[in-house]
Amino acid sequence: MLRHRLPHFADFGMDTISLSGTLDIKLNAMKAAGFQQVMLSAKDLTQYDKGWEAAVELVKQSGLRVTGFQVLRDFEGLSGHLHAYKVDIAKSMLEMCSAVGAKVLLACSSTSTHASQQPDDLAKDLRQLAMLAIPKGIRIAYEGLSWGRTINTYEGAWDVVSRADMPNLGLAIDSFHMFAAQSTLEELEFIDPEKIELVQLADFMWQEIPTFEERITTARHFRVFPGEGVHSEALAQLVRSLYAMGYRGDYSFEVFNDDYQQIQPDVVTLRAQQSALWLSEHVLQRSVPLPNRIRLKQSRPTP
Repeated sequence: MLRHRLPHFADFGMDTISLSGTLDIKLNAMKAAGFQQVMLSAKDLTQYDKGWEAAVELVKQSGLRVTGFQVLRDFEGLSGHLHAYKVDIAKSMLEMCSAVGAKVLLACSSTSTHASQQPDDLAKDLRQLAMLAIPKGIRIAYEGLSWGRTINTYEGAWDVVSRADMPNLGLAIDSFHMFAAQSTLEELEFIDPEKIELVQLADFMWQEIPTFEERITTARHFRVFPGEGVHSEALAQLVRSLYAMGYRGDYSFEVFNDDYQQIQPDVVTLRAQQSALWLSEHVLQRSVPLPNRIRLKQSRPTP
């Protein structure tokens, strides 16, 4: 049964990769800006100077809900010793994911030239990954990278997820990869909204990025927050379409941007806050003033 409440500010969170500084600085900046959830990277834990277990405790003390944990790369389609190696990596990531209280592990489509390109082979491995996650109560969100070797669209990712047919395996929708691959919204109507585990939102500053090399460079260095790029209308329509089809899960701002790494975290979280308010108030037309704050009215693109 679909829930009918409108998304509000609390449904939008930030990814730690959007901010400079140590883990505690990032968490404090997000919380000060009014965010209630955070998307964590495994590096947030493994590179913490006091050890990964201390990082887990820091996250718990922050009071922020963990949207998800990322990212398992190049898992599916391998065989022999390569597959066994990746299974061990997956088990370690699932352990950290569970320890930090995340209910979703993000796995992105393979770029490996050593991987099978047969959809059934990919589905078989994702089925195994989902089975490994079941005892820990973790769901797997599979994302089609726009430079993936075989799966590079959300439509292709959905086909593999459907073939795998596991209750805790679903789809991650990423606006950047949709725009980069020039995917349309039409195929969304064929996706079960209950199988969308996570939606990641970001934009960029130019209309097209046709080659895989350009997509990788833009994705890792030049993303911007929703409402700051040239695809604001398309991004607004994506969020509206997801709401119309029944999606009521989380939205995370995944913004890799070299410029944002050179300015204060509180300045970046302010930009993220404005994006969340634009999406909540203007795109989804719900008034959501932040507690103890004056609502920001900075101009945003009209969708």
